[in-house]
Amino acid sequence: MKEYWEIAKEFEISYGHRVWAQDLNCNFSLDNKCSCKMLHGHNARIILYLGGPSLNDQGMILDFKNLNWVKQWLDNVVDHKFIMDINDPLLNYDIRDPLEKFLGNRSRPLSFINHNEEYSTVDEKCYADLEDVIKEKYESYIFVNFVPTSENLSKWIFDVVQRKLNEINIKVAKVEFYETPKSKSTYVFIEDTEE
Repeated sequence: MKEYWEIAKEFEISYGHRVWAQDLNCNFSLDNKCSCKMLHGHNARIILYLGGPSLNDQGMILDFKNLNWVKQWLDNVVDHKFIMDINDPLLNYDIRDPLEKFLGNRSRPLSFINHNEEYSTVDEKCYADLEDVIKEKYESYIFVNFVPTSENLSKWIFDVVQRKLNEINIKVAKVEFYETPKSKSTYVFIEDTEE
């Protein structure tokens, strides 16, 4: 039998999203009301698990304080933002068209800034000279290249954290993403091992 340790750190965020690709099977869902296609929000709880077969010289997997950057990233990037798939058809109506209307004859193409953590934001140059209320609108979005389901969000967070922790040789065991207190998804990456 092998030893294995695991630690967990919990985070909370509030966010909005839209599962534009939702499709239901009436045989199981009892109706075909695709509520998740609507713009809506959640108070999510995220539990990050780190694990390994050994402890460091200090008798731990990792000092919890070394995860403060995760909280900072979630607070600064994700919390109170609307997470939108860059492929969502609503993007043209909710983001592009209104910007052109606000700009009038000052029209400029909508451009995005891509960030290392696999998300994008609207380039501030597109709206910097507009009214504050318009700036607030565009600053409230983050764009991802996936439908922002809890399953995909748990994988995204897993990948962001794992990339950073690779620098110190720490493995993320899994991420649990509670979209509501009664509904969660879990992402686990299982490496293939030869026997």
